[in-house]
Amino acid sequence: MSTNELETTAQELVAPGRGILAADESMPTIAKRFDTMGIENTEENRRAYRDMLFTTPGLGEHISGVILFDETIRQGTRDGTPFTEVLEKAGIIPGIKVDAGAKDLALFPGEKVTEGLDGLRTRLAEYRDLGARFAKWRAVITIDQAHGLPTDGCIRANAHAMARYAALCQEAGIAPIVEPETLMDGSHPIEAHHHATLRTLQATFEELFDARVALPGALLKTNMVLSGKEAAEQADDDTVAEMTLRCLRATVPPAIPGVVFLSGGQGDVEATRRLDVMNRRGALSWVLSFSYGRALQAPALKAWAGKEENVEAAQRALAHRAKLNGAARDGTYADEMESEAA
Repeated sequence: MSTNELETTAQELVAPGRGILAADESMPTIAKRFDTMGIENTEENRRAYRDMLFTTPGLGEHISGVILFDETIRQGTRDGTPFTEVLEKAGIIPGIKVDAGAKDLALFPGEKVTEGLDGLRTRLAEYRDLGARFAKWRAVITIDQAHGLPTDGCIRANAHAMARYAALCQEAGIAPIVEPETLMDGSHPIEAHHHATLRTLQATFEELFDARVALPGALLKTNMVLSGKEAAEQADDDTVAEMTLRCLRATVPPAIPGVVFLSGGQGDVEATRRLDVMNRRGALSWVLSFSYGRALQAPALKAWAGKEENVEAAQRALAHRAKLNGAARDGTYADEMESEAA
């Protein structure tokens, strides 16, 4: 894939009215979600669940890309059609999660570094052959004001790993999404989340530049700037929008085609509404869209509950949530849309 093709892929992923479905849950994460619904965590149930999601009628109207897990990119529908083929026929770009998860960062208590660079060049070539046109790598940054976290060492280690990953992706003809997530876990005020996110994004783009990553052929996936989950005072939507945009304007180069937010523990409606508020704030240097996992899937999973007879209802729930987020991507969402028939 040429540089122009990488840029085209990145732009298609943030096209008007569309965003990304993150369906790349690790085995432990999908197990937790299944457990809440009493669904046995078997390979067949995971395949059936993704089958339900990806065959949703009209999904491509508001979903531009789907991030897959290693198991999922090798699976297909009950009749044997590969999921990548199903997505492509729907006008959706297949993507792949390639990191190996966040591990304890040696000599940095309480902090993590994402692993998975070993053998990545080979894995990317395989994923490209399987149909992936973009990839994702997630880093997690913890805030703990009492212990001085995040440290510069942790931020820099993760930023460097993301840059190496992104460079390998572009070498392989795959558009990279870099995902530095500053966690909302804790009781810190929104100002602390803003400062940590600012530092993380500054370091990330410095490392991307040094690694010679072509920014027009990449996307940023990051958190909104929020109050800590356990904070006594929770910032309202306007404050979240203001603080998030202030952070992005100070750190994100205009060469990046788009910023796709993760939902990061927010409720379904909260994540949609806040994206809409930001997109109503006027012209920006980059597109603001979504790359939601749970915030898109939760209503569908609840409706499905592992039962074949619930597939149509679950698909309607997913299509409805995708439509609402597509509207938020364009700044045309309204609260009353929530009550429209799915």
